[in-house]
Amino acid sequence: MRIEGERRRFARIVSGGTTLAALTVATVLVPDGEAWGQDAPELIKGIEETESAKSYTHMAEELRSDIRKVVVIAGRSPADREVKGTYEKDTQGLLEGIDSGSRIGTISKEVGGVPVYIPIPILTIPGAIYGGLSAATKREIQEFRDALTDELVNAGDRSLHSDGLALDVFWGLRNLPNLQSELFAATTPLPEDADAVLYVSLYGVSIDVQGKEAIITTAAGATLHRLSDRRDLYRTVVQYQDRDTLGSWTRNENALWRDYTNFARHYLGRELSAEAFDRIELRHELVPEETDTADRARKNERLFESRSLAPTLAWNLELQGGDPQAPWSGTIDESDISYAVEIYDAHQLVYAEEQIQDPSHTLLMELEPCGTYRWSVRPTYHVGGDVKFGEWMRFGDEAETITKTGKAIFGRQASDTPAYIQDFALLEIHCKAK
Repeated sequence: MRIEGERRRFARIVSGGTTLAALTVATVLVPDGEAWGQDAPELIKGIEETESAKSYTHMAEELRSDIRKVVVIAGRSPADREVKGTYEKDTQGLLEGIDSGSRIGTISKEVGGVPVYIPIPILTIPGAIYGGLSAATKREIQEFRDALTDELVNAGDRSLHSDGLALDVFWGLRNLPNLQSELFAATTPLPEDADAVLYVSLYGVSIDVQGKEAIITTAAGATLHRLSDRRDLYRTVVQYQDRDTLGSWTRNENALWRDYTNFARHYLGRELSAEAFDRIELRHELVPEETDTADRARKNERLFESRSLAPTLAWNLELQGGDPQAPWSGTIDESDISYAVEIYDAHQLVYAEEQIQDPSHTLLMELEPCGTYRWSVRPTYHVGGDVKFGEWMRFGDEAETITKTGKAIFGRQASDTPAYIQDFALLEIHCKAK
């Protein structure tokens, strides 16, 4: 089981800065001392301006095939960068020498002269919120504002910022056999033999208060900059949104807010890596199946019940072919498809296993009795010498949506289920399970 490194980078994250509106209160937290880009407000405002039909948002295969050496850097794509040094010689990088995911949680905060986790200075502490609201609602909003202010001030290494996001993207790219990747600080000279730089940046956190409900949206983006002609070849924006009542966000010392930041960074880092380099979106059907130790509930096709603490999970993948973005998909050897399995509780990833050769998996550790979990699987395809990852199994397209700028995920009620896992299959372990 390869859970430890993944869990450690499932870090808590927040940032700072604000703007206010009157009746509907919108707070925008801007990270890393950056100002919003010219189009950044539209990324938040336009989150509901979605396309009616699903489209392919990942980087085109012809671009991917041309990039073999990439440097990941936290921040926006600048107009110019000096290029010197080489991949073949020692070049100081942010995480040079890291060869195991489990070591991410144990490395010093000072690596290559640049802190891995840099607390974000509070640009503007949110002020009092005014508007045509009842006195009770105003008090609740004020308590919400004060609670989040405390979280921002005391964020420490839980803060959501571009450096942590770049670390997550870099770790995802290291799994690809034909892509050599490095994670550099913004001030590190670039290698002369690098093909491109992937700039990863957190755009901001939007808090939209509507009545007694707060809708929180985090947006991040990635830009691939080719070094040979200094052109930006590809750009994507990913957004993560969840909602709940003001009281729910701040209950139990802001526990729900911290869960939100955990899942937001987890989703954003994965999506930016996948959209840029490692995902292919094939026409397929991927559904969970019953097993001897995981029975499907009669009235809920996504719910499975088990009297075993270590049940066997199963699924069925059917490739439907005819993919316009990947005409070679018909050559995939289905016997050579492997899978990754992940299980989450309401707060974090609790189990992960990769390179499963069969469409079923018996857990290698026991879950908790009376526990409710969400689980999913993702196929791994072998195309020539490349490794490509499919999409995580979900029920329907209710949560994830393709917007005009990239992919977004929308939560329905954070205190019920975090947005990232709300459409995963359910797994309930009986209280008397063995």
